[in-house]
Amino acid sequence: MLKFLGWILLIPIYIYKYGISPLTPASCRHVPTCSEYAVKAIKIHGPFKGFVLTVRRLSKCHPWGTHGYDPVPPKE
Repeated sequence: MLKFLGWILLIPIYIYKYGISPLTPASCRHVPTCSEYAVKAIKIHGPFKGFVLTVRRLSKCHPWGTHGYDPVPPKE
């Protein structure tokens, strides 16, 4: 069931990553990009904690937010 929920969360990310993102100029402030971060977070930590980590990362994407290398934390 968790795997299915993970795929439900990943589908919109893949649609954005491969359908919408190539049409817009590159403007990500972090490495890896937020979509790559979201995919890794959900695959490593599962749908619940991965979603929380993704929302936390997206909250940093604004003009006064952080920038640079921000990897997905390892699973404990």
